[in-house]
Amino acid sequence: MGNPRKFAAFDVDGTIFRSSLLIELVEELVEAGLFPPTARIDYRSPFQRWLDREDSYEKYIDAIVETFNKNIKGVYYGDFVEVVKKLIDEKKNRTYVYTRELVRNLKKRGYFLLAISGSPKGVLDSFCRELGFDKVYGRFYELGPGDRFTGQIVDEHFIANKTNVIHRAIAKENLTKDGSIAVGDTDDDISMLEAVAKPICFNPNKKLYRYAKINQWPIIVERKDVIYRIN
Repeated sequence: MGNPRKFAAFDVDGTIFRSSLLIELVEELVEAGLFPPTARIDYRSPFQRWLDREDSYEKYIDAIVETFNKNIKGVYYGDFVEVVKKLIDEKKNRTYVYTRELVRNLKKRGYFLLAISGSPKGVLDSFCRELGFDKVYGRFYELGPGDRFTGQIVDEHFIANKTNVIHRAIAKENLTKDGSIAVGDTDDDISMLEAVAKPICFNPNKKLYRYAKINQWPIIVERKDVIYRIN
């Protein structure tokens, strides 16, 4: 199999993409008429409470996930692909400078690039392909008769544990932990960050920030046109 390759694992939403691919996808699906306009009601209140800093971003994202899961059943795959194409064409460049440049530099150095995210794999594949990722792991939604989504998620327990994802990638792709890197932005990424030689916390939420401080992990913040390291 040859010598194993170094790898770098990235969360995507809020780490590379300056928003959430799932949020943007749900909005596009509503605009395209594939989700009903009433779908927005399910996440309107959590969004407003987060916007007013009265509740967490995580609760807003949970509401978005529930909205997607509830409405994707019956959607024709071909229509979904067209919405994804439009989304990526319009918003593929809405990335953070730090992580975008890190991806490019690691690619030049021969790293195997992994994307690990809770967003649907159908939108992750298109976004990450533009950046040069070698392997993408995301939520995989089952297709039924007539190429329509059933609403079921395949192996959801697997993608929920990013350590397991990394271990599988190491075994299947002939990778080594020596010199390995991972970049994440929330406490959901802790297991992924612990699984590599060099964890990087990028624009972390409070729980990840505290965990990173205890473990003396690098903390990088990008704000407007400034990139700085906290520790």
